[in-house]
Amino acid sequence: MAAIHNLRRRIKSVRNTRQITRAMKLVSAAKMKRAQERVYRARPYANKLQDVIRSVSSRLEIGAHPLLQTRPEKNIRLVVVSADRGLCGSFNAVVFRRVFELLEQWSDKNIVVDFIGRKGFEHFQKKVQSVGRNYKDVFKKFDPIVGAKIAADLMSDFVTKDCDSIYVIYNEFKSVLQQNLIVERLLPLVEEDFSGNEALIPHLFEPSAEEVLHDLLPRYVETQIFRVLIESNAAEFAARMTAMEAATKNANEMIDKLTLKMNKIRQAAITTEIIEVVSGGQISN
Repeated sequence: MAAIHNLRRRIKSVRNTRQITRAMKLVSAAKMKRAQERVYRARPYANKLQDVIRSVSSRLEIGAHPLLQTRPEKNIRLVVVSADRGLCGSFNAVVFRRVFELLEQWSDKNIVVDFIGRKGFEHFQKKVQSVGRNYKDVFKKFDPIVGAKIAADLMSDFVTKDCDSIYVIYNEFKSVLQQNLIVERLLPLVEEDFSGNEALIPHLFEPSAEEVLHDLLPRYVETQIFRVLIESNAAEFAARMTAMEAATKNANEMIDKLTLKMNKIRQAAITTEIIEVVSGGQISN
């Protein structure tokens, strides 16, 4: 009977866990839907902004802009975007594994690592020699001002030559079941990305085209940072929803196995009692 009591206690514990994972799945699904809508709204804006920059830059000599100046990569700043919480499958693990690969690949360079997301900072704060900024609570409230603040810090580092290039690593939202790990060079902006061969239609710029371009390039970096944040956030919710769905399924299977085992033990105990009763009656006769 002690074995049956232990099994009942385990079944109750697994049922409580299943209730939690099911609730987390539903919450993540609702949040993912909102995050997915933000992603789909941000992508066209980022693409259109790039088209506008391409149109303006095709009329100018833009190599002199600070954000377009390329230098030998001796000092690199790596921005790691992770989640603030766990229980999202391999979402954080794939980022961490890729970061270690990059650190090994760039072992001959000076690397400073910035962190967006609590899990990344907790994982690397004692494993990375040069820890840079740690942006906290970025995903609690989405605001373009947050992306602008991060972008301003990074652009300042690049323009003042504290670093020669800036890379960002994050999970891009592909679908509910798939996230793509992206390593993207944020700065310097590559001039070829903004050079177009389309036929130029005369435009009048007010103020000058140079001033328009100088205003658009920083805004483009801000937009890219904000897009990275919402892509990572949507991918996190999708990964957590999938992980919690798998956990709920595993809990159901475990409950079935434990229930079957408990029923077998109880059936064996009942059979033993019946045999003892029958045997006792035969002896008394």
